[in-house]
Amino acid sequence: MNFGVSSMVSPLRKVALMKPSNALLNANPNKWNYSDKFDPRKIETVFENFLTLLKNDNVEIFWMDESKTDIADAIFTYDASLITPSGAVLMSPGKTLRVGEQNIHKKFYINNDIPIIGEIKGNGIAEAGDTLWLDSKTLIIGKGFRTNEDGASQITEIMNKIGIKVHTFDLPVYQGKNACLHLMSLISILDERKALIYSPLLPIGLYKLLLKKDFLLIEAPEKEFSHSHTLSTNVLATSPGNCIMIDGLPHTRNALEKEGINIRVFDGDALCIACEGGPTCLTRPLLRS
Repeated sequence: MNFGVSSMVSPLRKVALMKPSNALLNANPNKWNYSDKFDPRKIETVFENFLTLLKNDNVEIFWMDESKTDIADAIFTYDASLITPSGAVLMSPGKTLRVGEQNIHKKFYINNDIPIIGEIKGNGIAEAGDTLWLDSKTLIIGKGFRTNEDGASQITEIMNKIGIKVHTFDLPVYQGKNACLHLMSLISILDERKALIYSPLLPIGLYKLLLKKDFLLIEAPEKEFSHSHTLSTNVLATSPGNCIMIDGLPHTRNALEKEGINIRVFDGDALCIACEGGPTCLTRPLLRS
């Protein structure tokens, strides 16, 4: 299979998804830290609506096997691995209930002839939601409850071997260890030099780096950021300036459209807001070009 990702916005050609599993549809929301918006009766419809948006952009869909997993969060395929121009890097999830999820990804890559160039081992923990391609030669890593120092160091070593520079930044505590706060909870790149950010929680070093790189920074409205449990800032670019986000965030959408971003939406309450994972989290990009 052709593969390679080193951008958040280059046209999305191929993506790996996972259908809602029985583990998700039968999940105990208290165990998985899901909110009262969690509604298994609506999840499959929500997912189909999201899938339609991807297909409308001519994204080729590949499926990870959901039939045997007992990990409800595995539908959020972004987190357990990272695709680079040279191959896949297997993560080691920081959320205890997601330990071993990378093995689903490993099987998928082996079956699809995508080389695995590294994996996080030992005491390292890392989730790809804490990574962000700033440009084709620069990866950002956020260190927090889901990615520790050891995990970030291992990713850095793997990236450096293939010519990728890495910047790491500490993430805030915010709502604590049990909540999901990834780097991508605070920033989405929308176009080559446009980004949606929630600046009160964004690492100051990253904020300065974005300005140095001449990014236009669009501020996420406070109320919608809080109401959506940080998911107002989780926006998926399927090509430069062409994005998918959760519906029900009119002020955020208006701020993006004022800057020329084309937005399409789906109702994500029962899945995304309930389960702490946005449209970007639902995808594992395999090829952007």
